[in-house]
Amino acid sequence: MGTIIRIALLAGLISLAAGCKFAPVKKSGEPVEEAPPPVAEQPAGGEKEKRYVIGEEASLDVTALSDPASPLAKRVIYFELDSSQVDEEGREIIGSHARFLAAHPELSIVLEGHADERGTREYNLALGERRAKAVKQLMVLQGVDPKQIQVISFGEERPVALDHNESAWRLNRRVEILYSGY
Repeated sequence: MGTIIRIALLAGLISLAAGCKFAPVKKSGEPVEEAPPPVAEQPAGGEKEKRYVIGEEASLDVTALSDPASPLAKRVIYFELDSSQVDEEGREIIGSHARFLAAHPELSIVLEGHADERGTREYNLALGERRAKAVKQLMVLQGVDPKQIQVISFGEERPVALDHNESAWRLNRRVEILYSGY
């Protein structure tokens, strides 16, 4: 188990380092002025397409939380059976939210951990908590203040799919990111 934690910490540190921004410097030692990244751009078809900047330059735009085109609209991380390991797609979702939360310390979230119906009630509550804590740990490693994150587990108590098959169970093994007040 210690190896898994070390690997998760190392992966988080690498992700954090990859997201660092270094300002270029002129030969005279003065920083080079950089233009801020675009918030919107014009695609070839003539229709405007929204592009969201998530991170230090982003202003508090709550529409990004509900716009399906925003990476912040994805708020569910799915897990494999009996696992709290976050896959690549989940890490991308977590990264978007972590950058947004780190840039907006006035916001807070609740991470709801869930499990499918297999296993005992106690086991599923603990598994849901491990999943939510894994998401929290990745966010904290990416600069989010732990005080911005509350973890709760519902185990198997709040399924989104009620069937008793693999496709339903897959949807129920999740962590939901809920923004307080939005």
